[in-house]
Amino acid sequence: MSFQAPVRVTFAAVALPLLVAGCNAEKDLDLSTYVEQTEPADTLYNQGLANLESGRLKEAVSKFEAVDRQHPYSEFARKSLLMGTFANYRQGKYAEAINGGKRYVALYPTSDDAAYAQYLIGLSYFRQIKEVTQDQKEARQTIEAMEQVEQRWPDSEYVPDAQAKIRFARDQLAGKEMQIGRYYLERREYIAAIRRFRGVVENYANTRHVEEALARLTEAYFAMGIASEAQTAAAVLGHNFPESDWYKDSYALLQSGGLEPRENTGSWISKAAGLIVGAGS
Repeated sequence: MSFQAPVRVTFAAVALPLLVAGCNAEKDLDLSTYVEQTEPADTLYNQGLANLESGRLKEAVSKFEAVDRQHPYSEFARKSLLMGTFANYRQGKYAEAINGGKRYVALYPTSDDAAYAQYLIGLSYFRQIKEVTQDQKEARQTIEAMEQVEQRWPDSEYVPDAQAKIRFARDQLAGKEMQIGRYYLERREYIAAIRRFRGVVENYANTRHVEEALARLTEAYFAMGIASEAQTAAAVLGHNFPESDWYKDSYALLQSGGLEPRENTGSWISKAAGLIVGAGS
């Protein structure tokens, strides 16, 4: 008897912690997570689609992420990654959409839906473009993303809109350069102003800002007493936009100094004129 008692005590001492640990494990077990983890990929995916169609975007993303997490090598995981990217874009969660789109293109570059994933990346940047008084980082990122659509999938149905978004973003970048150039011009920092206006003419000649850029170049060169460049800027402006109010103002400015528009073919402005898409081009 004296030998068995310690055995019973020892067994109880061991069993009790195990029993308590088992109870704690049951208490800590998240049954909803357990159930979710056992759901088939197609079930989760279809639930995600149903949520998406009914406008429950957050719930849709949750289901698509569950497919991607629980069934990472399935065809449903591929589809879920794309649909989750779309759902995040629709919610305005652009960082998440961009990350999802980049991941999709990296994992499935030859997929039929890769062009759409890249297009969603571009749209996510596009929706974040700010007014020209602010930084234009997103405009540059839009151009880079949409140029990928244009270059890698030239026959894609998304190319026309990608090109339209590129034009808008380029116009934003030109507008930013004009804003800075006008600031320098008002401060009579003519060299700095000319550098900005020249950048618009050479890099954004197909935007609506090129008219004003040529007029501002006329103004800046005239103020510096560099008559030949002022005359050339006005001449190129008049050739491409003969009915422009900017040209009329530039013409009047030159006349006030006894000058008139005259193109110097050796000028950088004349050489850049071929890039301009205007009424007279």
